[in-house]
Amino acid sequence: MPSRTSAAVRVAVLADSDTRWKWGALTARRITPPDTATTGFLLRGRATPTARQLAEVGAGPDVPREVTAARFLRAVREEAYDVVVLALVGGTVRAMLHGLSAMDLPRRPVIVTGYVGVVYEKLADGLLLRHGADVVLANSRHDAARFRAVYEGVGADASAVVEAALPFLGGARYAPRPGRDTVVFAAQPSVPASRAERAYLLRRLVDHARLHPDREVLLKLRSRPGEHTTHIEELPYQKLVRSLAPPSPPPNFRLVYGHMGEVLDRTDLLVTVSSTAALEALHRRVPTAVLTDLGVREALGNHHFIGSGLLTSWDRLDAGHRPVPREEWTADQGVASDGTYDSAFDEARERVALLLAGPALPPAAPYYTATTAPGYLPGVLARHRLDGGPEGTGPTGVRRVLRDAVRGLARGAYRHGVQRVAPLIRRLGEL
Repeated sequence: MPSRTSAAVRVAVLADSDTRWKWGALTARRITPPDTATTGFLLRGRATPTARQLAEVGAGPDVPREVTAARFLRAVREEAYDVVVLALVGGTVRAMLHGLSAMDLPRRPVIVTGYVGVVYEKLADGLLLRHGADVVLANSRHDAARFRAVYEGVGADASAVVEAALPFLGGARYAPRPGRDTVVFAAQPSVPASRAERAYLLRRLVDHARLHPDREVLLKLRSRPGEHTTHIEELPYQKLVRSLAPPSPPPNFRLVYGHMGEVLDRTDLLVTVSSTAALEALHRRVPTAVLTDLGVREALGNHHFIGSGLLTSWDRLDAGHRPVPREEWTADQGVASDGTYDSAFDEARERVALLLAGPALPPAAPYYTATTAPGYLPGVLARHRLDGGPEGTGPTGVRRVLRDAVRGLARGAYRHGVQRVAPLIRRLGEL
């Protein structure tokens, strides 16, 4: 059989949220040849992004196709992709590994997966669900060591782990500009989770704006009301802003949306609890602060920044403090602010090329099987109707067409209700 590197490589990217689409599409671009043909797919679910969200992440000009798990597997079989990038939660990656392995393909595609940002929770579970992919990308030297330790610690093959970096780092290096003083707080959908803690952070941000009237203070939001992202936002900051007690926020305080890179272009201090935006800012050498006001806790994810030199509080920031990052920590975290970012994906690119040029790949050999996890794996697969095979056990033919049409209409109605009707009702109720 001819090598797959003798012609343009065909890549499929499957994602389940806006941020994972951004990671998957940009990763595909960095680990494959320049003439690669990439097709995007979005897995239907609660976090399926809107057209506005897709445009905002700026990962590519083409609109990805919205599919079910079974439809994606059929596309892989019918359209003969060489590489499949799975930008998904761990359980869905495991389901796709099962589906791809169960299909009788002339030549199985190279399967690549990884994480969209800082890995601060469910390390073992998420990694073991991803085991079986041909390439498991680690976003830093620190993550690569942790990933290998988990796999080797349970007796699983760790050779798929490849050190790389976050694919969306970039932009101009920070340079202060006369007359510009902008503080940006990068909000997170689920960190912190409680109303009291989110209200506290908002109040401190607004108070900072009052304390520094000549400073522009921006609250950078991930999604608009009714939209969903990687994590469900139960208490959006937009709603909390409307519920602030008088007086109203000062004129130098604003809510902003848009591409994080464009916001960082005008940022003089990036403040967050634990957002991956901190790594984007550090890559550009934008001054960055990670808050300790709510504690340094695993549930917040800011424990990941222990040793970084970035941990501080609003009281200190109000007084003018600017944290200084520790270079050894940033180097270990894949920030690559020293100019090494251009080579960060060389190993991954070489690994994919080697797999494409080699013999046909055997079925994936994941750690979780019916033998190692008989009480866990069936539930993971059943969520995507893949427990009975790559296309599930549902109806076929005309019944399947009708079923899919009805589900498509229901999906559209549900999304319209969540993204358009529900926010309107909430606003009317607050009048």
